[in-house]
Amino acid sequence: MVYNFRSAVLFGTFLFISFLSNSFAQDATEIVKKMDQQMRGDSQYAEVSMTIVRPDWERTISMKSWSKGQDYSMIYITAPARDEGTAFLKRQNEIWNWVPNVGRTIKMPPSMMMQSWMGSDFTNDDLVRESSVVNDYTHELDGEEEVDGYACYKITMKPKPDAPVIWDKVVAWITKDHYLELKAEFYDEFGELINVMNASDIQSFDGRELPAQMEMIPVEEEGQKTVLRYKTISFNENIPKSFFTIQQMRRLE
Repeated sequence: MVYNFRSAVLFGTFLFISFLSNSFAQDATEIVKKMDQQMRGDSQYAEVSMTIVRPDWERTISMKSWSKGQDYSMIYITAPARDEGTAFLKRQNEIWNWVPNVGRTIKMPPSMMMQSWMGSDFTNDDLVRESSVVNDYTHELDGEEEVDGYACYKITMKPKPDAPVIWDKVVAWITKDHYLELKAEFYDEFGELINVMNASDIQSFDGRELPAQMEMIPVEEEGQKTVLRYKTISFNENIPKSFFTIQQMRRLE
């Protein structure tokens, strides 16, 4: 009887721990889903400036962006003049780049997702979003920490097998109130920290509290960063899927 009692206790403890582990995993995934939905909505239109900062120079790019769910997005460069008209299109699993100066449409292979976007510290994947933080990663809740005075969940994301991702691990800090990603760390396949993203200046955009500014900082490049600044964001506009075509990309203004 003693043996059976102890076995029952051990078995019950195992089930309880398993239940807690599954609950935490589910909670982490739900937090990431809410964060993603808070930023994207069902559809989104935004006007953004990007300032690339280097030790001896700076360059600012202005753009417009449209997105619908996770499968469709479009980015159109409005300034400077030398880049005006350049556009990027994501349509489900295909990504295209329109270069008006040479009149060419280029289909971007997965190998280009890790490359710099327009010479910035953001990658093509960061901006065009071939991968999905919701669908392509597993999520683990690693506790709670404070970032810039905001109580945050700390969540570690690791890629699922065969997922089209460029990072081996992402650690994100997401606020407990509005599910805003205030900080993220990006690690390569060797476990080395490569980039740190910091979000700040919380403002109201179309009734949602969101960071107006994001900085991507490469940890080994002193005096180097890229600052993404949102001027306007509107959500849940009626953007048809037919908008996200190569033909439309070529004639945007």
